[in-house]
Amino acid sequence: MEPVKLTQFSHGAGCGCKIAPAVLDTILKTNQPSTAFPQLLVGNASKDDAAAYDLGNGQALISTTDFFMPIVDDAFSFGKIAGANAISDVYAMGGTPIMAIAILGWPIDKLSPELAQQVIEGARSICEEAGIPLAGGHSIDSPEPIFGLSVNGLANKEQLKQNNKAKEGDLLFLTKPLGVGILSTAQKRNVLTEEHEALLLKQLMQLNKAGAALGKIDGVHAMTDVTGFGLLGHLIEMAEGSDVSAEIYYSKLPIIEAAKTYLAQRIVPDATYRNWNSYSSKTGFGAGVNVMEAFNVLPDPQTNGGLLIAVAPDAVNMVQSILEEYQLQDFLEPVGKMIVKADKVVTVNI
Repeated sequence: MEPVKLTQFSHGAGCGCKIAPAVLDTILKTNQPSTAFPQLLVGNASKDDAAAYDLGNGQALISTTDFFMPIVDDAFSFGKIAGANAISDVYAMGGTPIMAIAILGWPIDKLSPELAQQVIEGARSICEEAGIPLAGGHSIDSPEPIFGLSVNGLANKEQLKQNNKAKEGDLLFLTKPLGVGILSTAQKRNVLTEEHEALLLKQLMQLNKAGAALGKIDGVHAMTDVTGFGLLGHLIEMAEGSDVSAEIYYSKLPIIEAAKTYLAQRIVPDATYRNWNSYSSKTGFGAGVNVMEAFNVLPDPQTNGGLLIAVAPDAVNMVQSILEEYQLQDFLEPVGKMIVKADKVVTVNI
């Protein structure tokens, strides 16, 4: 029998399934007065990676959920990738994950329960790698396959990292290359080579463990992970939330070289265009930038993307030491900086 290709059973892929930013703003809008919860450290008031609750003992409980449709065809790999992506939200807050709960939607009339079991096995595998139990979950019969995790973690309250605390002069670091949205779209169109598929899987399954260590550095002012809104969207959230602007050094950005091969074939995720439509008015380009390539790369939806870190200049050496410790030596050079608030939220220079 031909192996089942999960991506053929869903209209979206990975974090590219995210609702467009402009639409999401409409969904989240409310006119109801909000009740004050003094113990809630991070909630809906900011566009952060997770919620955080003061436990009263010097620690913060970090709580998040993340799920999506298949980004790869193999069921075990899908579970592992979706799990790594959900756990990343805890790392992005500078926390250490402690427990996960599974979220499964499965079209039982189209796909076998044995395939769903492999998805769970993949998630269990990545949870083991993160050192946490997959402690339970919930499942439904749904038209398309969906999987993810609800994850809890802990951080020292004073070391909790948010995405809206960056400061003018902070240098920006990114811990994974861009372009997985392009590669995953190439796979969905059955044109991804075996070599490039292996590269894609390796990155998608890589845990952002360095975040827990980076959270202990006072000079790390802000941190987030780059997911469905692309580097551009998540950097705009960081800059606007921090009341500053940002400058990107495009020539310094890590980009998967293979992604450029598929860009030449006009293989671009639909979510790239949705993201660009939401953020284009806030973005400016300097002389010499390959605007067409940047248009396809900066809003490219990442799944389990790298950490985006805003670092005080006097803390750069400490951050670089941790990146080296976690075998992230290819990402030691800043890719941008935070600047005084300007007309454009993000300016892309060569």
